[in-house]
Amino acid sequence: MKPKAVNEKTGQYFSDDEVIKMALAILEHRFGLQRTALNSPQAVRDYLRLSISNVEREVFCIAFLDAQHRVIALEEMFQGTLTQTSVYPREVVKTALKHNAAAVILAHNHPSGVAEPSPADEVLTRSLTAALALVDVQVLDHFIVGGGTSMSFAERGLL
Repeated sequence: MKPKAVNEKTGQYFSDDEVIKMALAILEHRFGLQRTALNSPQAVRDYLRLSISNVEREVFCIAFLDAQHRVIALEEMFQGTLTQTSVYPREVVKTALKHNAAAVILAHNHPSGVAEPSPADEVLTRSLTAALALVDVQVLDHFIVGGGTSMSFAERGLL
């Protein structure tokens, strides 16, 4: 069983991922750090390694980006089971508009450790790309993370 951080005043427990997110926010505020720019596949891989590589169930995340491809927010949009997640394009479009995003990078993990796209992953990517294009939000890439590796749809020519 993993130890969890606890807020001694409220008794609220935090997961490791929540503690990392809070620490990054504190560092950004305290040191005036720039928002992370995701302008290369390697930058995205490094960013996602901290976010979703060790999650035990399938999650679908989206990095919402400004016009310079700096991260506005990384949101875990949908959670699933060990092998699948339901993703709703309407909710993705609503959240992109809420963040006033110019572009997005889609990402999900494969807890199986195999970072290869399924036919369903390819269909979903095309569907989300079409839905977001209607509101002028560009899909830059879709990453699948699994087993310590990741796969980029853009690098494979699938986007």
